Amino acid sequence: MTVREILKMGDPRLLRVAQPVPDFDTDALHLLVADMFDTMRAVNGAGLAAPQIGVDVQLVIFGTDTVNPRYPDAPAVPRTVLLNPVVTPVGEEEEEGWEGCLSVPGLRGVVPRWKTIRYTGFDPFGDPIDRTVSGFHARVVQHECDHLMGKLYPMRVRDFSRFGYTDVLFPDIDAAEDD
Repeated sequence: MTVREILKMGDPRLLRVAQPVPDFDTDALHLLVADMFDTMRAVNGAGLAAPQIGVDVQLVIFGTDTVNPRYPDAPAVPRTVLLNPVVTPVGEEEEEGWEGCLSVPGLRGVVPRWKTIRYTGFDPFGDPIDRTVSGFHARVVQHECDHLMGKLYPMRVRDFSRFGYTDVLFPDIDAAEDD
């Protein structure tokens, strides 16, 4: 397995709309998933989308089964590999929350997201996934799936007085963990 380079905001590849994953349960797909988990773990991420490492497919991973130093107060989210996802809001209620991104290192901002969502898609073997979630779990899924549509979280910030450098906004969080 390999820790891959994470693209940073400004790289035009992050603005592309990702292509559906055509084939499941392939050696190449399993290797990509393993590399993504190695990469996410290496930088204490809560999630990672394939476009963030320059791979133009609809694949996201997420999960925080232990306390994540970048999100110390966040509840655990089950480790998940999600291909060709579809996210549907459940109800109309939104909630705001602080977000950071491995492709936007050193910054955080308040982003509105649907409070409750249903997400569907497939695991790497082609088995269907269908979950209804809320709170931090819903936020992570929406954030990662935005990458598949060429969106970075600053594009969703509504109030730029609540957007800035992590080390200024949250001096108790080690800034190196957000890079």
